[in-house]
Amino acid sequence: MKRMKSAARYALVLVTAPDLKTARKLAQSALTARLIACANLVPKVESHYWWQGKIETGKEVLLVLKTARTKLGALEKLILAEHPYTTPEFVVLPLAAGSARYLDWLQASVKVSKS
Repeated sequence: MKRMKSAARYALVLVTAPDLKTARKLAQSALTARLIACANLVPKVESHYWWQGKIETGKEVLLVLKTARTKLGALEKLILAEHPYTTPEFVVLPLAAGSARYLDWLQASVKVSKS
């Protein structure tokens, strides 16, 4: 059995969207472009935040995107271009470690295949 290995080359990206339709569109665009290996969509997130000088609340969908750090620039560009919010969330969390099999799959999934 393989042991955990360093995941310093990978990251999780958090993005919120106004609804499932938008979240699915963003996930599909990022997957099609091979910028992420996986997107988890977490519906019914209740957000509380400062916006234009006052506290706002709203229901959103949280996207948890798994990617290689080398894809972060292109992923941010895609999210900013396709997202309906003026200031969409794009927060990168570095990974410390993960199972070798999963990280190998993640790396293979974001590589552009030569067909």
